[in-house]
Amino acid sequence: MTEDKSRERSKIKILQPCHKVADTTNMIWVCDGAANVGQIGHNVGVMLTNDERGRICCITAIAAGSKPHTDIALRAKKNIAINDCANRCASKVLEKAVVKIGYEIELSKYLQKIPTLDFYEADVNHIAEVVSREAKL
Repeated sequence: MTEDKSRERSKIKILQPCHKVADTTNMIWVCDGAANVGQIGHNVGVMLTNDERGRICCITAIAAGSKPHTDIALRAKKNIAINDCANRCASKVLEKAVVKIGYEIELSKYLQKIPTLDFYEADVNHIAEVVSREAKL
């Protein structure tokens, strides 16, 4: 391994597995749609996880019927659903699994949804502040 790659790996933050922290952690479930709001929502989930205000977890696994992931959501301190648009996909997945949602947001109420994967970091910061304040993280 080169010295540069070794240095890169030393910067990697290893997260506690979702199932080990669910009882004491706000779990963050994000629709990662193919538009700017999807990318913003994903990055908000990452930011809140890195700031230790919650833990992003795999919403797709719940939609696929994964019992361990549904159990994580059922045990979570609070479930945070970050929806990109009015379709409310993240919330609907949790509702279908009969999981209580502690807070949900629809990003397209705050930002214009545009069919691009590009986004502004300022939008990520703004939405992360809104979620933190409204969800009381």
